[in-house]
Amino acid sequence: MVNSLTSIETELPFGYYTLPYCVPQEGEKHISENLGELLMGDRIENSPFKFHMNVNESSIFLCTTPKLNSATVNMLKQRITDLYQVNIMLDNLPAIRYVKAGDYRLQTTGFPVGYQEEDGRQQHFIINHLRFTVLIHEYQDTGSGAAMSTEDGMSVLDSGGSGSGFQVVGFEVTPCSIRHTKQSISNLQMYDKISPPVDCDQASQQPVQEGEQITFSYDVSFVKSDIRWPSRWDAYLRMEGARVHWFSILNSLMVIAILAGIVFLIFLRTVRRDLTKYEELDKEAQAQMSEELSGWKLVVGDVFRAPEHADLLSIMVGNGVQIAGMAVATIFFAALGFMSPAARGMLLSGMILLYLVLGILAGYVAVRLWRTLQGNIDPTGWRSVTWRVACFFPGIAFAILTILNSLLRASKSTGALPISLYFVLLALWFCISVPLTLLGGFFGARAEHIQYPVRTNQIPREIPQRKYPSWLLVLGAGTLPFGTLFIELFFIMSSIWLGRVYYVFGFLLVVLVLLVIVCAEVSVVLTYMHLCVEDWRWWWKAFFASGSVGIYVLIYAINYLVFDLPSLSGPVSTALYIGYSLLMVLAIILATGTIGFLASFWFVYYLFSAVKID
Repeated sequence: MVNSLTSIETELPFGYYTLPYCVPQEGEKHISENLGELLMGDRIENSPFKFHMNVNESSIFLCTTPKLNSATVNMLKQRITDLYQVNIMLDNLPAIRYVKAGDYRLQTTGFPVGYQEEDGRQQHFIINHLRFTVLIHEYQDTGSGAAMSTEDGMSVLDSGGSGSGFQVVGFEVTPCSIRHTKQSISNLQMYDKISPPVDCDQASQQPVQEGEQITFSYDVSFVKSDIRWPSRWDAYLRMEGARVHWFSILNSLMVIAILAGIVFLIFLRTVRRDLTKYEELDKEAQAQMSEELSGWKLVVGDVFRAPEHADLLSIMVGNGVQIAGMAVATIFFAALGFMSPAARGMLLSGMILLYLVLGILAGYVAVRLWRTLQGNIDPTGWRSVTWRVACFFPGIAFAILTILNSLLRASKSTGALPISLYFVLLALWFCISVPLTLLGGFFGARAEHIQYPVRTNQIPREIPQRKYPSWLLVLGAGTLPFGTLFIELFFIMSSIWLGRVYYVFGFLLVVLVLLVIVCAEVSVVLTYMHLCVEDWRWWWKAFFASGSVGIYVLIYAINYLVFDLPSLSGPVSTALYIGYSLLMVLAIILATGTIGFLASFWFVYYLFSAVKID
């Protein structure tokens, strides 16, 4: 099978047969794909390459193209200049290509469309001969010798009725460019042998020029291997830079330890000491002491005053719960191995499914928080809040997706979503996500809203003037969660934009847990600091104290674009990068901000539930 043509230079995938490659005798056939594959721009089609199990063949003729016209030449040169590569698979295994770089042997998937020689003429050469090496493992079937079924839907070919067979455990490709002579390919039909055999070491290469005819051919050899079926993906998922991942975790643990010490001091030395001292006094002494109170104890009558734009805060927290729950569940299942790369698109499909199901939790949390902030004044307004929860983040995501999809469609890229898939996404949104969110809102409206431990004064307390804006401290607090995240963020960005396989979900799960802890601790510490200076407007600041990590992720994304993707070509590719980066940043702000807000809410509730001031 062949997949879409992709490039690290541009994020525009194109179909394999958009280039003048040989078409199979039975014609092009598209393989059915899941939702995740379609969203990622995968287009799986049959290829003209035919292998016979454990049969070595060399110099197999495929086809010769008609003479290249100027349009085809320009398209080929553009694909070669943009470093496009062909993604080909055998038994669901992507082809591996090994490249020597000095003393190192680098590994990549697929093979390039061609290459360019910088000899002053800017000569382009196309890859038209492939040497395939198939690693096979011989197994002994203790049963009837029937063909085995594999977990990714492919079948293991049986060598006969002898009770043994071969399993494909590796797929390697060595590409080369060779200019076939007219004598060697005259009167040949597809799959005939070329004589004399193809020698890739000869000097003649196939240039991309107008009027040229390109002949495609291939070799295939089978090599027995000790690699067993369960280990055949190890070559693709070999973890590199394990020390860097451990450094990321240790760095996060140090940050957590420091913040945990601060929180410990707040709870045990400051809060508990003040509360114990206050509760030991009689009423007369309390009345006298109340005149001398300072810090957080002075805002007891205002700390639970409803914040500005309480509806928006409830909506953002509801969406944040949904996104955070989806991220935790997805990474947890991926760490357990339920989302194997053998099942292409499974990770993205699982994320979408979990997001849809968690709509019920988003509606419940948002409505219950809204009723708590509003004091349950309007018993029917929960429907409006729930609808806005169901449409806030999905609506923004759908708008960005629509704009980017129109750019992809104008570029005739396979990354453009089919119209039918648009209706599928709309159906999933309004037929699954929205009803579940409304159901969660219904349960949240019926649940009793949270009762505050202290009463709120009718007249707001004046907030003392500060030498510097409190929002500077809030924005600066995002550096600590970002310090927990940024090392893994590099590997994630590389897997998304550079085509590398990311499969260290065990490390990612640990980092995610540490990120949750850091976000909670940062928000609690910042909330306490604001209360100590008699600033009772802590709601939004608690949200953005940890949510501000998204700002640093955005700065990192810009830095990654400038320094790690300097060759990103074309305005469409840049627009794709910016659009998806903004969507990722918004999701991070909502998820981390929600974690920090809920932790601060619990902290403030616990803190003032012990205060006996009327």
